[in-house]
Amino acid sequence: MTQRPLPDLGPDLGPAPVRAPDGVARRLVVAAAIVDDVARPTCLLAARRSRPAELAGRWEFPGGKVDPGETAVEALHRELREELGVTVELGTEVTGPDDGAWIITDRHVLRLWFARVADGVPAPLVEHDELRWLDAGSLFSVDWLDGDVRIVAALEALLAP
Repeated sequence: MTQRPLPDLGPDLGPAPVRAPDGVARRLVVAAAIVDDVARPTCLLAARRSRPAELAGRWEFPGGKVDPGETAVEALHRELREELGVTVELGTEVTGPDDGAWIITDRHVLRLWFARVADGVPAPLVEHDELRWLDAGSLFSVDWLDGDVRIVAALEALLAP
């Protein structure tokens, strides 16, 4: 997987759609692959959704939508404080095959960063009812959201045994 910086998308991408490589406009969402060590990760934190009903019980990377006036990084820090009660230190952005991002649904495109918890203990505060640390051998022991499966497969090769 190639790791390259994306161009600065600016603060206005929150409410405005992002045009993906396939030409479809999608809402930008941000998420973190929270790991034990951003330089040599061995395990990854997964979050089980509790809502909405059609997603409940499925697993995802914590994060969310970019609000008006926020940059992607500001939104990610806000979302992780709200959802997990933690402050993180960001590592490298995990660039995807869709112009550096990841198309995750017909309406959303995701940017993802490695992150390490800098302050606090992750807890499922909003939208999640369980958190689980997974190592490379157990990444697929949970039912990931469809849009996250190919990201998890890409990360599997990056987790140290």
